[in-house]
Amino acid sequence: MSSEPKSPTPTPGDTYKGWLFKWTNYIKGYQRRWFVLSNGLLSYYRTQAEMGHTCRGTINLATANIVVEDSCNFVISNGGAQTYHLKASSEVERQRWITALELAFDTGNNSDDSCEDGPSAPPTSGHGGGRTLDIQSTLRTLGSKVEDLDTCNDLIVKHGSALQRSLSELEGIQPGADVGDKMRQVTERATLFRITSNAMINACRDFLSLAQNHSKRWQKALQLERDQRVRLEETLEQLAKQHNHLERAFRGATVLPSSNSNAALGSKGALSGKGDSSDEDDNNVFFDAMEEPAEFITVPADPKYHRRSGSNVSGFSNETGMDDLSVNFDELSMASSPESPQSLELEPVRQRRSRIPDKPNYYLNLWSIMKNCIGKELSKIPMPVNFNEPLSMLQRLSEDLEYYELLDKASKCQSSLEQMCYVAAFTVSSYSTTVHRTGKPFNPLLGETFELDRLRECGYRSLCEQVSHHPPAAAHHAFSEKGWTLRQEITLASKFRGKYLSIMPLGAIQCMFAKSNNHYSWKKVTTTVHNIIVGKLWIDQSGEIDVVNHKTGDRCHLKFAPYSYFSRDVPRKVTGVVTDKDGKAHYVLSGTWDEKMEFSRIMQSSKSENGAEGKQRTVYQTLKAKEIWRKNPLPEGAETMYFFSSLALTLNEPEEGVAPTDSRRRPDQRLMEDGHWDEANAEKQRLEEKQRMVRREREREVIKAAQTPDEASTQEPITDSPLKTPHQDSHQALWFEKTDDAQSGETLHVYKGGYWETKDSGAWDMCPDIF
Repeated sequence: MSSEPKSPTPTPGDTYKGWLFKWTNYIKGYQRRWFVLSNGLLSYYRTQAEMGHTCRGTINLATANIVVEDSCNFVISNGGAQTYHLKASSEVERQRWITALELAFDTGNNSDDSCEDGPSAPPTSGHGGGRTLDIQSTLRTLGSKVEDLDTCNDLIVKHGSALQRSLSELEGIQPGADVGDKMRQVTERATLFRITSNAMINACRDFLSLAQNHSKRWQKALQLERDQRVRLEETLEQLAKQHNHLERAFRGATVLPSSNSNAALGSKGALSGKGDSSDEDDNNVFFDAMEEPAEFITVPADPKYHRRSGSNVSGFSNETGMDDLSVNFDELSMASSPESPQSLELEPVRQRRSRIPDKPNYYLNLWSIMKNCIGKELSKIPMPVNFNEPLSMLQRLSEDLEYYELLDKASKCQSSLEQMCYVAAFTVSSYSTTVHRTGKPFNPLLGETFELDRLRECGYRSLCEQVSHHPPAAAHHAFSEKGWTLRQEITLASKFRGKYLSIMPLGAIQCMFAKSNNHYSWKKVTTTVHNIIVGKLWIDQSGEIDVVNHKTGDRCHLKFAPYSYFSRDVPRKVTGVVTDKDGKAHYVLSGTWDEKMEFSRIMQSSKSENGAEGKQRTVYQTLKAKEIWRKNPLPEGAETMYFFSSLALTLNEPEEGVAPTDSRRRPDQRLMEDGHWDEANAEKQRLEEKQRMVRREREREVIKAAQTPDEASTQEPITDSPLKTPHQDSHQALWFEKTDDAQSGETLHVYKGGYWETKDSGAWDMCPDIF
């Protein structure tokens, strides 16, 4: 700040000045403004020089609220159309302003408000400000008046009873008795009753007068709160419309040259109806100043690289098995091969279902369930099926194989660097099914399994098993006749933060290719579900992934950019660079995790000069980009079928011969898919209680075995069911065993075999009774 306030602790009536950052709108964000606090009025100017001729806005503090948001931000609102969202340069500076504003409430006047801008951002919920002390003082006064009324009431009851007794005694007096004494007693008690009644009348008059004086102010304050709530609802609706409009605009927009980008974004600035009208003629920098700069820049390579033949480019054709001027060999082979997905799709071995029952329109208030669960893990929150989708987490894990063709193509690559591109694209493709999937999958029961046998159609088989309950962990193994094996173990750590839900997948994913013995590993990024409380739910993926080839040392660094209103980039953007063991870059990947990915060969790289951000970036000269993956379109009517993909629609299809523990046999999940949600909720509670009882029984057996070790060691272990073994714990599984991987150094559950042989024989006696 170029100018500091005059005094750290101003007194009432002082003029307090200084720079603050004021929120203008969603395009420009916070702008630096000069604020002056004087005589209970807070005014602001664009510069100090404007103080003599142009006031940009003034707010009366006499009826204003102050809400402190965080260490540097605070909000001032008068309950009407004026709301200032302000940010100080430091926490100390913010506290100085708060102190000055609170003191100004005592000297605020009733000047007419004049401000050129409407509400500059969505109002922040909260209570506080200048009316707090006034309300507390009024309540104390009313309380004392109520106490006076209670005292008068007690006295009236006391003296009234005494007067009634005296009158009764007077009526029953015998003739000739001393009537004078009785009359004097009645007169005295009547006088006391009259005095007490007058005191009650005066106290009632004072209470009524005080209540009437403050009634209008309270009614006005109540009306202001109601109006503010209506404006908040309208603002939220407007923001939702703007969000949809901006998203469509971003999706339909093409990448513009830097000279035209500001003009194009300037046309979109009209979408925001908030902020200072005077602020809208500022410079047209419509991106967030804090936006993280790109790590690298790609530019077209020198034409000489395109003119060369494959033999003239040193090692390029031999290394990659492809030439930029020719059609990709893998694409031709996949199109002409009788085993290609296209030919298999034309003549499927089995006709899979393409529809499931439509989702019923059940309403349930999410906030009524989640408000007491802030900060807890999602796996420990009892949730009804109303928020679920009719698939288990094991089935969602199997959906990673929707674009298995990428691994089929990778297995044919002669170059490990090109193979890395296909593996990286496969890691991105696994998120494409989540963009509209806001439903929560069913938490698998311990010992639950799910098989996905697509050997005849697609050439692969997949098996998942829930190997741990607390923390929940699932192991996955898939192998293909095309020469690749995929295995992963996923543990979900989730936190509900109030406005959003963060899901952090823990655990490693590995992919091995038999022909080249290349061994890849990576981990998943964070998934965030937004608008938990208000608005339409939407999902974002953010974070970084390092795909490592442990045999060659090749690496691909992928970056999932978090969604931002202020970013110039396309939403859900993903970028990556493939490097060898020496750190030399060979390929650049770019695209979005919900639509497509492209890759291009790097011919030359250099360092750029320091840009406006003061950060040096790498410039890659690349050949023309090629599409490596594109999302399959959703089936018709997907919006009424939980936005399931074509593969997801078949995952819960009943199938004969699967294990008794298979997710397809879950009764609660089946009832929900059929639309019987009430019965599904009851069945879900039954299964969860059954699982808790089995766990308690297992714990008792473990304690009992630990108390008599000699006796336990002489007994034959019970091995007919993993849930009946005395030493069974949540880390043991039926089809997987925990193993240390020598190449990656990861410890994970690896498939130990036996499942498909058991399926062929139909002998499922060893499976636990979990349903």
